Amino acid sequence: MIRGLGYAGFGSSAIEDWRHFGTNMVGFQAIERGNSLLAFRMDDRKQRVVIDRAMGEGARFFGWEVEDGAALDALAARLEAVGVAVTAEPQALADTRHVRSLISFHDPDGNRLEAFHGAEIDDTPFSPGRSISGFRTGPLGLGHVVLTVENIEPIMAFYTKVLGFGLSDYIEKPFRAYFFHVNPRHHSLALIETGKAGMHHLMVELFSLDDVGQSYDVALAGDRVNVTLGRHTNDLMTSFYARTPSSFMVECGWGGREIEPATWQPVEMHHGPSLWGHDRIWLSEKDRAVAREMRMNAAREGLRAPVQVMEGNYKLMAGTCAWWDGVKGN
Repeated sequence: MIRGLGYAGFGSSAIEDWRHFGTNMVGFQAIERGNSLLAFRMDDRKQRVVIDRAMGEGARFFGWEVEDGAALDALAARLEAVGVAVTAEPQALADTRHVRSLISFHDPDGNRLEAFHGAEIDDTPFSPGRSISGFRTGPLGLGHVVLTVENIEPIMAFYTKVLGFGLSDYIEKPFRAYFFHVNPRHHSLALIETGKAGMHHLMVELFSLDDVGQSYDVALAGDRVNVTLGRHTNDLMTSFYARTPSSFMVECGWGGREIEPATWQPVEMHHGPSLWGHDRIWLSEKDRAVAREMRMNAAREGLRAPVQVMEGNYKLMAGTCAWWDGVKGN
């Protein structure tokens, strides 16, 4: 029923800091929306990320896209049938979100969720804030959002049983995290159990590995790196995490895997969240040590995974090593 993460909004008074962060580091295109609101474009849509001074620090909303008006009505009925309060938002808010129609409701942790259809397309091409190749969005949505929760089980039940999200996989060490899909992107939502409800990070996927590396340089120069460059075990994304002007991070990644939602079978990831790298400054020293040892185990075992690339985003080299040719043959 839900097709992807269409947009996200965050309350912050640091509009100018966000403008610099969004354009200079991430590569968003900044769009003025009056004195209190800054919008960012990532592609042909009018806006994907909104920073709103009027919302207050820490406030947030997430816009989940459905196919059409009938799907939106069906979702509203499904929510109301299980006792979830639904608001049919006025056209004025739909215009602000640059969509045709939307409803709003809350998950069990109080996160404001919006469902919409009919996102507006801009009549001018996307113009990134710095020289990047662009963002991988389209049918996959803008990226993924990761929330911290007090207890995973009740929140997971809401997203899977009520909203229809599919479980992709999960980890239990060095922290509990569960990952959910709504389309071929490996996950559009993840929940990390920390004992407190909050916003952890927003992921955006770039078209080129060099885009990520250059963003990493910008983040290092600005002392914004909160998780070092690394590669995930589950979605196989090569990425780093930067501290935003608010109390959460943005993950800039490349090479995320696609799955087939109809046949995908979730598993526990026993090697932890990362094949290599991703030293998580936000973790306690105890949990960082556990994560580091898990990465050392992966190194000792020679854990590997194919790089996920798009057509035209790689050049195939000739085989020159008999040993490697044998590995490929097996």
